[in-house]
Amino acid sequence: MTDPNTIDEPQRPRRKGIYALPNAITLAALFSGFYAIVMAMNGRFDTACIAIFAAAVLDSLDGRVARMTNTQSAFGEQMDSLSDMVSFGAAPSLIVYIWGLKDLGKAGWIPAFVYIAGAALRLARFNVNIGVVDKRFFQGLPSPAAAAIVISLIWMADDNGYRNVSQIDWLAWTAFGVTLFAGLSMVTNAPFYSFKVFGGRRTVPFIVLVAIMLGIALIALDPPRVLFALFAVYGLSGYAVYAWRKYKGVPVSVISTSTDEPDEKDLHH
Repeated sequence: MTDPNTIDEPQRPRRKGIYALPNAITLAALFSGFYAIVMAMNGRFDTACIAIFAAAVLDSLDGRVARMTNTQSAFGEQMDSLSDMVSFGAAPSLIVYIWGLKDLGKAGWIPAFVYIAGAALRLARFNVNIGVVDKRFFQGLPSPAAAAIVISLIWMADDNGYRNVSQIDWLAWTAFGVTLFAGLSMVTNAPFYSFKVFGGRRTVPFIVLVAIMLGIALIALDPPRVLFALFAVYGLSGYAVYAWRKYKGVPVSVISTSTDEPDEKDLHH
């Protein structure tokens, strides 16, 4: 029997731990972005580009690992956003500026700043709207895809032997246009397919595995050109979907547009 004169001590709240595995992957992605900047400063643009793509692969893994191991946390979400801002915001902006925009004078600042500002706005909007956006689509071009467009252009040109790009007017202005396009696309309302329909299932159709196999084989043939082509098509796909929806009279906003998906059923009240 408990002594009535005994005063129970209040239980201390359990300290929330920091899960090692998903955050280690996020830190690895952050290091890849930092490493890419360092390599670009030393003129090793091919290595810098590979580091950004490595960061994109790691970024795609940390959230999945957290869900698979049931180690999601608010700390991990914030850490992931900060890592994305470095790897897919600051790093591509600085790399493309060093590579091809610096000799354009102050004009070269414009796309570089628009890009990094677009990445910051894109990530902030994603964090705010994460609960009300149709999960089948991204609202605006995702920052890893925007980084891939800019970085694969640099990688492709470097692979073709172009050096001192800032002194090659047509290529410098191409970099200007591509960077500006990627930066502005991140803050548009165009719907970009998220591929989460397959990612959320335990099984996928066999044809999907065949398509993945063929995609890997194509990328292996000529990584810079194939990656640039793939991400350029993806970068234009959102505007194609937007135009198609406008033409059909279907709502173009990805905010609460789906009434068929179970995950979206509570977004329409």
